[in-house]
Amino acid sequence: MEAPAGRLLTYEEYLHYDDGTDYRHELVDGVLERMTPATGKHGRIVRFLLFCLQEEVDRLARNWQVRQSETGVQTALRRVRIPDLCILTAQQVDDIENTAAVLQTPPPLVIEVVSPESVKRDYRFKRSEYAGFGVPEYWIVDPIEQKVSVLVWEEGFYEEAIFQAGQEIVSPTFPDLHLSTERILNPE
Repeated sequence: MEAPAGRLLTYEEYLHYDDGTDYRHELVDGVLERMTPATGKHGRIVRFLLFCLQEEVDRLARNWQVRQSETGVQTALRRVRIPDLCILTAQQVDDIENTAAVLQTPPPLVIEVVSPESVKRDYRFKRSEYAGFGVPEYWIVDPIEQKVSVLVWEEGFYEEAIFQAGQEIVSPTFPDLHLSTERILNPE
């Protein structure tokens, strides 16, 4: 399906959209926004966190999955965001088993890794969308500013904790996870 010229896409049209390329798109108020390919460092950070979080999920024997850039989160009627990493519950995995991988319920945790072109989107737009949707925990990993923000949803808004050099991340979703900002921002 091609994007209709001069009009907004519906959620259903977005689910069936295919431009014949490997590019991923988010849906923002009915408009497709093409996601730019990640840098090498961005990819290394995402893979490192994927491995660490899946290891912690397995250690805790939680029936969760960690997904990398393949599961969307419908934050509003004509909005679908695709986080760099997303934790899915067993029910969410079942819910999207035979449909488009777009969550209709808040995942326990989403993570975005900031790129030069995504600063405003990750810090401002996605922050308010994820909070409005009720995502309990949202990490903003920022290799540009050398910090990790952990936002915890409380009464409709995020309470933010910022972790920088020499600090270990504190996560309510994974309270026994021992990750320093250095390890996250400079993975091997």
